[in-house]
Amino acid sequence: MRTFDPIELEVLWQSLIATVNEQARALQRAAFSPIVREAGDLANAVFDRRGRMVAQAVTGTPGHINSLARAASAMLDEYPIDTLIEGDVLITNDPYKTAGQLLDVTVLCPVFVDGRIIAFFGSTIHHTDVGGYGIGAGGRDVFEEGLWIPICRLMIAGERNHDVWKFILSNVRQPDHMAGDLHAQMASGEVGAQRLRALCDRHGLDGIEDLSDEIITRSEAATRASIRELPAGRYEASAVLDLADGSIIDIVCAITVDSVKGEILVDYAGTSPASASGINVVKNYTHAYTTFTVRSVLNPELPNNYGSLAPILVEAPEGSIVNAKSPQPCTARHVVGMFLPNALLKALAQIRPANAMAEGSGAVWTMQVSGNHDDGRPFITAMFTYAGGVGARATKSGLSACSYPTGIAAVPVEVVEASAPIRFLRKELRRDSGGLGAQIGGLGQTIEFTVDTTRPWQLNAVTSRLEMPPEGIFGGEPGAAGSFTVNGEAVRTQARVTLQPGDHVRLELPGGGGYGALDSTTTTPQHSEATR
Repeated sequence: MRTFDPIELEVLWQSLIATVNEQARALQRAAFSPIVREAGDLANAVFDRRGRMVAQAVTGTPGHINSLARAASAMLDEYPIDTLIEGDVLITNDPYKTAGQLLDVTVLCPVFVDGRIIAFFGSTIHHTDVGGYGIGAGGRDVFEEGLWIPICRLMIAGERNHDVWKFILSNVRQPDHMAGDLHAQMASGEVGAQRLRALCDRHGLDGIEDLSDEIITRSEAATRASIRELPAGRYEASAVLDLADGSIIDIVCAITVDSVKGEILVDYAGTSPASASGINVVKNYTHAYTTFTVRSVLNPELPNNYGSLAPILVEAPEGSIVNAKSPQPCTARHVVGMFLPNALLKALAQIRPANAMAEGSGAVWTMQVSGNHDDGRPFITAMFTYAGGVGARATKSGLSACSYPTGIAAVPVEVVEASAPIRFLRKELRRDSGGLGAQIGGLGQTIEFTVDTTRPWQLNAVTSRLEMPPEGIFGGEPGAAGSFTVNGEAVRTQARVTLQPGDHVRLELPGGGGYGALDSTTTTPQHSEATR
């Protein structure tokens, strides 16, 4: 077994990070979907021979990256390492084994050296379309939501697995986009493989297993040490999410700190049961945002890998809205999954109040427009997203129009308009939407758009927090609730809606809650700038 001195280990670690970052940049440059290319809705990572995530790219979303961390081992359970040959590539979008929705496709590329696998490069990205319902909550079961790709070989010995490609491309509305994004994922894996081989050659490594053991062992030990510094005990909290159709979701969590073992258990017992709508969250996705939130308060400076995730355990009642089982629909799982930190941060505030944050808007609001041009040609936009305000912190105001807890950016309006006959009328920060307090909550934003067509068109919209605003903390005031209207009338459904030429959509996203009571002898000015 090879050992590494501190300087060599740091050089190798930074080289691994640079490798997966280059993998991610290659994927973004080559991707067809604007949500990947422009917004960074992706995850990239390198895995050892045992399927353990060693390093991740700095870009991407926690829901993707921490789900990918668990998906790789599931794919290798189906195709053990000794069954793979050079040129093989694995693929799946099984929502219950990967990132929780059929639109998120995971590709795993083995790295061969002298006929032997030394590592894997994996990626998960949001594809524009996989057939079925699209990016909305209206599907009645997972089979209605789109094409389910089981774990299988996308490539065999460097050649297309013809039948698999034929099945996939025959079941999507934009086969060229689907094929292009799959090739982008494979190309990014090859970029990672080339850089990793060069790294091994340069440092005289015949693989990364010893390096992986060193990194993962150190990461786990550091995480357990940071947990041991916390006061042992059980800390409970809850948060309430309201949706456009009037349904109410209760997220209940209990965080138990075991300062002897250096472990944290997060238990979601008492959380609402699964929904009939496609907002259910698979356990992988629940685990992803749970571990992200705990680590962001506990030790955000440590690497995010198999070792640092191991001491954070997650339990969720099977069949609940945070542990969906097939065939429960889950395409819009982000609306609940991205809301989980609001409950978790309340529990963590009891442990580390200085690191606490007031409630924010939660999940990004997602939109997808489809219809036909005046000449009859169909169009469908890639998902475009908008963020509300982030909750305030002890020493800082909340961020405005920022997509915490995900890392996804907004697709520029010019790109959205270029993909379909959408015309934006307004996009600006929402004045006075942040909650007052010693620190002010972040502002939401206002967006208005229409579609220039002479034919009816469809809108898949996933919104939340339309009645119950984000709460403040430690005496801070709540932010403003959101609003979703068409022609001035409130929309009260999570299903796809059919709109007419000239219809006007207005979105007002929630503002974040404030932190701390406002001193009655002073005045805290609200954010004053509204930017178009």
